[in-house]
Amino acid sequence: MADARQAPADAAPDAADRIEFPFEPPRPDGEVVALAPGVLWARMPMPMQLDHINVYLLRDDDGWFIVDTGLNLPRSRELWASIVEQHFDDLPLKGVICTHFHYDHAGLSAWLTEHFDVPLFMTHGEYFTMRTLAGPPPEPLPPSLLQFYVRAGMPRERVEEMFAKLRRDPFMPPHPRAFNRLREGQVLAIGGRDWRVVIGEGHSPEHACLYSESDRLLIAGDQLLPRITSNVLVSDIEPEANPLELWLDSLDRLASLAPDTLVLPSHERVFRGLLPRVAELHAHHAEQFDIVRAHLRQAGAATAFETKMKLFPRLLSAVEDMMALGETIAHLSWLRYSGQVRRVLDDDGLYRFSLAN
Repeated sequence: MADARQAPADAAPDAADRIEFPFEPPRPDGEVVALAPGVLWARMPMPMQLDHINVYLLRDDDGWFIVDTGLNLPRSRELWASIVEQHFDDLPLKGVICTHFHYDHAGLSAWLTEHFDVPLFMTHGEYFTMRTLAGPPPEPLPPSLLQFYVRAGMPRERVEEMFAKLRRDPFMPPHPRAFNRLREGQVLAIGGRDWRVVIGEGHSPEHACLYSESDRLLIAGDQLLPRITSNVLVSDIEPEANPLELWLDSLDRLASLAPDTLVLPSHERVFRGLLPRVAELHAHHAEQFDIVRAHLRQAGAATAFETKMKLFPRLLSAVEDMMALGETIAHLSWLRYSGQVRRVLDDDGLYRFSLAN
């Protein structure tokens, strides 16, 4: 186990007004960092631009729980076996907790629960979304899915090409056949510490964060990240959704927690500065709204695909393109539901957006 490697404890009185990183991250090779008694931080490598996911180990009196899993890869399975052998003090794994269904968080849930014969803990919305989306995209594409992207302004051949690449996704995992349900406000008593389930929305349907009020620890998953922003998108599954409003509201609920809470995110570094980070995220999306409004003011009317080029101008992979378009629609939807933007289905079958006044 690595030493805690904590920064000097001489922080200024206004430390809660800044974002601070009191721990150096573990190497993604099975190393762990102790964040608090019975709370360990490890990293699983990922062969993509975002090259790691943080996972957390919670010691109970007679075993361990893990929070999130990493991708369904042989290397991840090797690292979990090494972590259990080296850091579990001959105690068993008791359960797997997944914050949400995305496969960097739950991709090894089937293997871990079967290999160690332990239960899975997830919210209802996350588990059944995982089940629904298991496997590659269908071929041919369902008419409703194709219509969603074409109406957004993406050329049909680009939609077909995007999903052809998604069918070759090497990380698509199997899913566990059963789960134990997590609910808002539920308390998990682990190792003498009460972890309260705090549900977030927007990034995923029913994302579970875990909060220890006594120790001011928040396992935040993807709901609150220190540098990058969570992807919040609209998809063909719920085309009239307003997920950005749900996500921003969820941030405000997290901001009601203790200001000096140590935030344990799924990516990047563990940090303090919950309130300034929430403020930064609100400011970031306010800037995105400004970009969208300025584009619509200049263009008069534009599709979501055309607007995406303003928010995300660089060349994107198939997965990134889908996420960028979905996030652009999320910003347009927020503006539409707030009365600032109108949407019209034109004669050519495309949705076009314009400023309401």
